[in-house]
This record gives sequence, structure tokens and C-alpha cells, in this order.
Amino acid sequence: QVQLVESGGGLAQPGGSLGLSCAASGAIFNIDPMGWYRQAPGKQRELVATITSGGMRNYADSVKGRFTISRDNAKNTMYLQMNSLKPEDTALYYCYCNAEKIGGSRGYRYAYWGQGTQVTVSS
Repeated sequence: QVQLVESGGGLAQPGGSLGLSCAASGAIFNIDPMGWYRQAPGKQRELVATITSGGMRNYADSVKGRFTISRDNAKNTMYLQMNSLKPEDTALYYCYCNAEKIGGSRGYRYAYWGQGTQVTVSS
């Protein structure tokens, strides 16, 4: 069974910082990319940031310069450091990855999602 387990998140004041992590485990390999998405109440899920196994990063314009995504390929773990948080960053943050499945069709890739972790920015 494939699992993406998120940790971190919680409550922060505007201007504060929080960190998230996501560990992927199970019968998957060639995990590429990994990423974070978020969904605020009443809004659609949106991309926050992605990172490839080679370290190429992509950020939503709304978080550029404030959030930093990183990953440890050996541990299949991804991180998101969030600085200068704003109330509009409040959302449920989801970990995502695209990978091949052990025992699956050769070259076929699957999308996997975590359960989400809440980030609330409020004074």
C-alpha cells in the first residue's frame, strides 16, 4: 500500500513561519515530481510548489520568495518551508507525487495524494 504521510502545519501568526514534510512509502519507485497543493474553504485545489528528483523547482506566483520546497531522494521525503505567512495561506495542504508502481504496467505512472494537513494563519 502506498502512503504519503504529511506532518507539520498548525497555527501561525501573520509574518510567521511553518514547515511541512511529506514521506512517501510503499511499492512505488521513480518518484517524480513531488509537490504541494492546497485548498482553502470554498476554493479549488491549487498548486503551491513542485520539485523534481533533479531539484528543479516550480512555485505558484503567490508563494514565490516566501516558500521553499526541497526533497531528500534517498528518504523519499519532501519538505516545504513557509515564511512570511499571510492569512490567505490558510488552507489544507496536500502532498502529491507521481510515480511508477512496483508490479504495475511498465512505464505507467500513477498519481498519489496525502490526506492533507491544516495550515492556519491568524492573529
